[in-house]
Amino acid sequence: MLTTQPGTLSLLYRGTLASCNYACGYCPFAKKRDSRAALARDAREVARFTEWVARQTRPIGVLFTPWGEALVRRHYRAAMQTLASMPHVRQVALQTNLSGPLDWLQGMDGLDKIGLWCTYHPDQTTLARFLARCARLDAMGVRYSVGVVAMNEHLDAIRALRAALPAHVYLWLNAYDRRGPGYYGEQDLAWLEAVDPWFAQNRRPSPSRGKPCLAGEASLSVDGDGELARCHFVPERLGNLYVDALEDMLQERRCPRFKCDCYIGYAQRKDLPFQTVFGEGVLARITPLNAVVRPGGGMCPNGTHSDRDATDPGTATT
Repeated sequence: MLTTQPGTLSLLYRGTLASCNYACGYCPFAKKRDSRAALARDAREVARFTEWVARQTRPIGVLFTPWGEALVRRHYRAAMQTLASMPHVRQVALQTNLSGPLDWLQGMDGLDKIGLWCTYHPDQTTLARFLARCARLDAMGVRYSVGVVAMNEHLDAIRALRAALPAHVYLWLNAYDRRGPGYYGEQDLAWLEAVDPWFAQNRRPSPSRGKPCLAGEASLSVDGDGELARCHFVPERLGNLYVDALEDMLQERRCPRFKCDCYIGYAQRKDLPFQTVFGEGVLARITPLNAVVRPGGGMCPNGTHSDRDATDPGTATT
């Protein structure tokens, strides 16, 4: 079981890697190729980070948030195995399109600490292939979430995905960044918010400026050189992981941004319930088994939409 305990330091790692094997039209890193030198540098950075974590004694959680696709690279798979085997590491999560090898997960030490934040891209793979890979994760006992960018042209794919995924798997939806006013119709919005109760927060994030946040206090963003910031979205340098004492920089800081529209960021806000709702699965966006807390309060089983609800937006409720 993934565990998050008071005093755990979450490290959101993003190194040099920028290459991806997918070609999503909205992504600036689509089909980008790293040179051999860039990949070698990235491998050295990941190894250095892993070695630093190994020397620590405090509880640590790690989320790899690469610009590109990491699980097709052997050094990320090896780092996750090594980190998960460390007693003081509580979670090891990674964002992935799930196209890379999965055999390395079979029977590994610390498998219960692994969390995969899996993205489905209807233009890049078939639903059958993606679901087959999810089924392998289930068979191996790997915890994961699944998400899609909610583009209008992908609504049918989202319906099919929700209907086919196991009920316990949380299907999160990211609002399409380039949408204009009225991009989503009322009927589609009602259905999308029934699929993902937190879609509204992603689509219209509540103001964040001045709000208290765990970023900078219990969570830090770190790059390949060890440079630290409170989060990916506030570039102010706090220090260096390999040089400076963390105790000198870890403190509550209020958010300077007008809004934070990415789950990686707003999940850390103290005035929002994500730390409580997602609990031990917060880094990988994994909800507790069989439960999703709705924004308006109350608890409902995850995936309890009927078959009709999952395929007909006109029958969905919010």
